[in-house]
Amino acid sequence: MSHTTRSPSPGGSVGALRDALVAVLAAFVVMAAVAAAGLACADAGDLPGGAFPRVVAAVVVMAAGGSVEVTGGAGVLGGAEASLSLLPLSVSLAGALTAGWLFLRPLHNRAVARPRELLGRAVPLVVIWLLVLAGVTLLARQTFAISTGDNPLGQIGELLDSAPKVGFEGDLGPTLLFGLLWILGLLLVALLVSRRAPLPARLVRFHTALRPAAFATVVLLLSYVVLGIVVGLVVAATQGHAARTLAVLLLGLPNLVWPALTLGFGGAWEGKVEGPFGLPMPQLLDQALRGPDLSTIDVASLAERDARAWWLVVVAAVLLLGTGVLTAVRSPAHVRPWQHALHLGVALALGTLTVCLLAGVQARFGLSLLGIGDVDGLGGTVEFGAVLGRTVGLALLWGAVAGFLGALLARPLHRGGRVDEPAETVRR
Repeated sequence: MSHTTRSPSPGGSVGALRDALVAVLAAFVVMAAVAAAGLACADAGDLPGGAFPRVVAAVVVMAAGGSVEVTGGAGVLGGAEASLSLLPLSVSLAGALTAGWLFLRPLHNRAVARPRELLGRAVPLVVIWLLVLAGVTLLARQTFAISTGDNPLGQIGELLDSAPKVGFEGDLGPTLLFGLLWILGLLLVALLVSRRAPLPARLVRFHTALRPAAFATVVLLLSYVVLGIVVGLVVAATQGHAARTLAVLLLGLPNLVWPALTLGFGGAWEGKVEGPFGLPMPQLLDQALRGPDLSTIDVASLAERDARAWWLVVVAAVLLLGTGVLTAVRSPAHVRPWQHALHLGVALALGTLTVCLLAGVQARFGLSLLGIGDVDGLGGTVEFGAVLGRTVGLALLWGAVAGFLGALLARPLHRGGRVDEPAETVRR
């Protein structure tokens, strides 16, 4: 019996456009709400000149992969050097989960979809996403005056009415480019992770190799976020500074917990922190990075300062093993342990590479008087990035180990005859 694929209904394109509009607007609303809550906890609600909505817009732009330029200066008296490169991953994650779920919702419960149908749903979403992102980028601009206290620049500036200023402005071109990559990457990951979302017929045979390991890797990353939320709420309730802790949870929790995962399986990060500014990170990590030179951070170096850092290894080992079991449980029964090892090793390596690229931070700000040196107390540098080769290589290794052991542990969990091969169930 031949299988006849029904052509899209006349209202299909209208329905796809409506679904795309809902997904994009919902994602931006969620990102704006999370960003606003985090900034409010960080006391940004008291910014002068009604700047709060514009700061929220800037955070949303960065969360969607966009670029925000930091500007500053003091007229003819001084100059400013400022740069900022970071992704507020709590906001990004909230928007990604919302947009991804709404994109997949109309596609569930089918094994196969024609490429035209997938493109017909993806293209409107991408176009609307870029249009909304462009509007938010135009809103993300503001300038603030800086109080320099008793510094010479401040005293001379008061006499000549040339006070130092710093501001930010969304950069439309790079924002649209990186925003396009962000949304395309999200849609690709969503299709890879969801077992119920359809694939083009030619790609269904890759279902076994790709989806279980991809899903388990995403669950691992989300598990670290959930664990970080629990720890953060306990810290906020018991150790004071509740507002500051909540601000970190709402703005940059994955920026902390995902590097913690990589440290747990042996990865390394490097960076430095100079000046009065710093990273919203645990004091232990801030102290380890303080200094004019780059410092390499791993579990061993952190444990020299606080032995509790070894718990990162324990947590990573337990959750990685659980990830291996989950990969095996969601895979067909005929997949062999070495195949699980290969699939999860590659998936974890790619996930770790993504984390390393997204969680890094680079920030610098300095004011100079007549081009001679930074004004004391108003300059600072923050750098934090992964040692890529070591971290991704160990992710590949430990993903393979977890996949193999997980397959062995999951054997009793497989029900007899459980074989999930969509390609064999499709009637042609």
